[in-house]
Amino acid sequence: MKRLPFILTVAAVAALSASLAYWGLQLFKPQQRPIAAAPAASAPEPSLDAAKGLFGGQIAVAVASNYQLKGVVAAGIGRDSAAILAVDNKPAMALAVGREVAPGVTVKEVHPKYVLLSEGGVVKRIDLAGDAGPQNNPNVAPPSITPPAMPQPQVPPVVQPQPAVMPQPQVQQSPPAPGPGPERR
Repeated sequence: MKRLPFILTVAAVAALSASLAYWGLQLFKPQQRPIAAAPAASAPEPSLDAAKGLFGGQIAVAVASNYQLKGVVAAGIGRDSAAILAVDNKPAMALAVGREVAPGVTVKEVHPKYVLLSEGGVVKRIDLAGDAGPQNNPNVAPPSITPPAMPQPQVPPVVQPQPAVMPQPQVQQSPPAPGPGPERR
Protein backbone atom coordinates (compact mmCIF):
# COMPACT_ATOMS: atom_id res chain seq x y z
CA MET A 1 0.00 0.00 0.00
CA LYS A 2 2.90 2.31 0.40
CA ARG A 3 3.47 2.24 -3.33
CA LEU A 4 -0.09 3.23 -4.37
CA PRO A 5 0.40 6.98 -3.75
CA PHE A 6 3.68 6.86 -5.70
CA ILE A 7 2.03 5.07 -8.69
CA LEU A 8 -0.88 7.54 -8.68
CA THR A 9 1.52 10.47 -8.58
CA VAL A 10 3.50 9.13 -11.57
CA ALA A 11 0.27 8.54 -13.51
CA ALA A 12 -0.98 12.06 -12.71
CA VAL A 13 2.33 13.62 -13.80
CA ALA A 14 2.22 11.61 -17.07
CA ALA A 15 -1.38 12.68 -17.75
CA LEU A 16 -0.53 16.32 -16.97
CA SER A 17 2.53 16.18 -19.25
CA ALA A 18 0.48 14.71 -22.11
CA SER A 19 -2.23 17.32 -21.67
CA LEU A 20 0.28 20.20 -21.57
CA ALA A 21 2.06 18.86 -24.65
CA TYR A 22 -1.21 18.58 -26.61
CA TRP A 23 -2.44 22.08 -25.70
CA GLY A 24 1.01 23.57 -26.25
CA LEU A 25 1.10 22.16 -29.77
CA GLN A 26 -2.43 23.43 -30.43
CA LEU A 27 -1.53 26.93 -29.23
CA PHE A 28 1.79 27.30 -31.00
CA LYS A 29 1.19 25.46 -34.26
CA PRO A 30 1.44 27.63 -37.39
CA GLN A 31 -1.64 28.57 -39.41
CA GLN A 32 -2.38 26.19 -42.22
CA ARG A 33 -1.95 27.77 -45.61
CA PRO A 34 -4.96 27.61 -47.92
CA ILE A 35 -4.54 24.97 -50.56
CA ALA A 36 -5.46 26.11 -54.01
CA ALA A 37 -6.92 23.54 -56.36
CA ALA A 38 -4.88 22.89 -59.46
CA PRO A 39 -6.40 24.59 -62.50
CA ALA A 40 -8.25 22.15 -64.70
CA ALA A 41 -6.52 21.69 -68.01
CA SER A 42 -8.87 22.27 -70.89
CA ALA A 43 -9.27 19.34 -73.21
CA PRO A 44 -7.88 19.92 -76.70
CA GLU A 45 -10.38 20.28 -79.49
CA PRO A 46 -10.96 16.97 -81.29
CA SER A 47 -9.47 16.84 -84.74
CA LEU A 48 -11.98 16.53 -87.54
CA ASP A 49 -9.46 14.55 -89.57
CA ALA A 50 -9.30 11.94 -86.80
CA ALA A 51 -13.09 11.70 -86.70
CA LYS A 52 -13.30 11.09 -90.45
CA GLY A 53 -11.87 7.61 -89.99
CA LEU A 54 -14.74 6.66 -87.69
CA PHE A 55 -17.35 7.24 -90.37
CA GLY A 56 -15.57 5.95 -93.45
CA GLY A 57 -13.81 9.15 -94.53
CA GLN A 58 -10.25 9.32 -95.75
CA ILE A 59 -7.63 10.21 -93.17
CA ALA A 60 -4.89 12.60 -94.23
CA VAL A 61 -1.56 10.79 -93.96
CA ALA A 62 1.88 12.25 -94.51
CA VAL A 63 3.29 10.63 -97.63
CA ALA A 64 6.99 10.02 -98.07
CA SER A 65 7.32 10.96 -101.71
CA ASN A 66 10.96 10.03 -102.31
CA TYR A 67 10.44 6.37 -101.28
CA GLN A 68 8.62 3.82 -103.43
CA LEU A 69 7.81 0.34 -102.20
CA LYS A 70 8.19 -2.03 -105.14
CA GLY A 71 7.73 -5.33 -103.31
CA VAL A 72 7.71 -7.12 -99.97
CA VAL A 73 9.13 -10.40 -98.74
CA ALA A 74 7.14 -10.83 -95.52
CA ALA A 75 8.01 -13.67 -93.18
CA GLY A 76 5.49 -14.80 -90.60
CA ILE A 77 7.53 -13.67 -87.60
CA GLY A 78 8.86 -10.46 -89.17
CA ARG A 79 12.56 -10.86 -88.39
CA ASP A 80 13.41 -12.34 -91.77
CA SER A 81 11.20 -9.96 -93.74
CA ALA A 82 12.59 -7.66 -96.39
CA ALA A 83 11.31 -4.68 -98.34
CA ILE A 84 12.16 -3.86 -101.93
CA LEU A 85 12.49 -0.07 -101.98
CA ALA A 86 13.44 2.48 -104.60
CA VAL A 87 14.79 5.79 -103.30
CA ASP A 88 14.65 8.91 -105.49
CA ASN A 89 13.88 6.87 -108.65
CA LYS A 90 17.13 4.89 -108.30
CA PRO A 91 17.17 1.12 -108.87
CA ALA A 92 15.27 -0.85 -106.23
CA MET A 93 17.17 -2.67 -103.51
CA ALA A 94 16.08 -5.30 -100.98
CA LEU A 95 16.51 -4.24 -97.36
CA ALA A 96 15.94 -6.35 -94.23
CA VAL A 97 14.31 -5.05 -91.05
CA GLY A 98 16.70 -2.73 -89.20
CA ARG A 99 18.80 -1.90 -92.30
CA GLU A 100 19.39 1.69 -93.35
CA VAL A 101 17.65 2.89 -96.52
CA ALA A 102 19.30 6.29 -96.52
CA PRO A 103 21.32 8.12 -93.86
CA GLY A 104 19.03 8.37 -90.82
CA VAL A 105 16.23 6.27 -92.38
CA THR A 106 15.81 2.64 -91.34
CA VAL A 107 13.30 -0.09 -92.10
CA LYS A 108 11.30 -0.49 -88.88
CA GLU A 109 8.61 -3.06 -89.80
CA VAL A 110 7.65 -5.03 -92.89
CA HIS A 111 4.02 -6.06 -93.42
CA PRO A 112 2.44 -7.86 -96.40
CA LYS A 113 0.91 -4.65 -97.86
CA TYR A 114 3.09 -1.86 -96.44
CA VAL A 115 6.40 -0.98 -94.78
CA LEU A 116 7.09 1.32 -91.83
CA LEU A 117 10.22 3.46 -92.10
CA SER A 118 11.75 5.34 -89.18
CA GLU A 119 13.16 8.69 -90.27
CA GLY A 120 14.69 10.58 -87.37
CA GLY A 121 12.18 9.06 -84.91
CA VAL A 122 9.20 9.80 -87.17
CA VAL A 123 7.48 6.67 -88.45
CA LYS A 124 6.31 6.81 -92.07
CA ARG A 125 4.13 4.25 -93.79
CA ILE A 126 4.89 3.33 -97.39
CA ASP A 127 2.18 1.31 -99.19
CA LEU A 128 2.81 -1.08 -102.07
CA ALA A 129 2.59 0.64 -105.45
CA GLY A 130 -0.17 -1.72 -106.62
CA ASP A 131 -2.20 -1.18 -103.42
CA ALA A 132 -1.85 2.58 -103.38
CA GLY A 133 -4.61 2.95 -105.95
CA PRO A 134 -5.30 5.83 -108.29
CA GLN A 135 -5.41 8.46 -105.52
CA ASN A 136 -1.60 8.38 -105.25
CA ASN A 137 -0.90 8.06 -108.98
CA PRO A 138 -1.30 11.41 -110.76
CA ASN A 139 -1.41 9.75 -114.22
CA VAL A 140 -4.62 7.84 -113.52
CA ALA A 141 -7.90 9.68 -113.18
CA PRO A 142 -10.01 8.57 -110.25
CA PRO A 143 -13.12 6.65 -111.27
CA SER A 144 -16.32 8.60 -111.04
CA ILE A 145 -18.64 6.88 -108.66
CA THR A 146 -22.30 7.67 -108.94
CA PRO A 147 -24.51 6.39 -106.20
CA PRO A 148 -27.32 4.11 -107.35
CA ALA A 149 -30.74 5.67 -107.57
CA MET A 150 -32.66 5.15 -104.41
CA PRO A 151 -36.09 3.59 -104.97
CA GLN A 152 -39.00 5.57 -103.67
CA PRO A 153 -40.41 4.05 -100.51
CA GLN A 154 -43.65 2.18 -101.00
CA VAL A 155 -46.35 3.71 -98.85
CA PRO A 156 -49.21 1.33 -98.09
CA PRO A 157 -52.67 2.79 -98.69
CA VAL A 158 -54.33 4.16 -95.61
CA VAL A 159 -57.30 2.08 -94.57
CA GLN A 160 -59.94 3.90 -92.60
CA PRO A 161 -61.22 1.82 -89.73
CA GLN A 162 -64.91 0.98 -90.06
CA PRO A 163 -67.09 1.15 -86.99
CA ALA A 164 -67.91 -2.27 -85.69
CA VAL A 165 -71.51 -3.20 -86.44
CA MET A 166 -72.99 -5.82 -84.21
CA PRO A 167 -75.52 -8.03 -85.98
CA GLN A 168 -78.96 -7.83 -84.50
CA PRO A 169 -79.97 -11.03 -82.74
CA GLN A 170 -82.84 -12.70 -84.48
CA VAL A 171 -85.66 -13.71 -82.19
CA GLN A 172 -87.68 -16.63 -83.38
CA GLN A 173 -91.30 -16.37 -82.57
CA SER A 174 -93.19 -19.55 -82.22
CA PRO A 175 -96.34 -19.64 -84.32
CA PRO A 176 -99.61 -19.57 -82.38
CA ALA A 177 -101.17 -22.90 -81.72
CA PRO A 178 -103.94 -23.71 -84.17
CA GLY A 179 -107.31 -23.73 -82.81
CA PRO A 180 -110.11 -21.55 -81.58
CA GLY A 181 -108.47 -19.11 -79.28
CA PRO A 182 -107.73 -19.31 -75.69
CA GLU A 183 -110.15 -21.26 -73.64
CA ARG A 184 -111.36 -20.26 -70.31
CA ARG A 185 -112.98 -22.61 -67.95
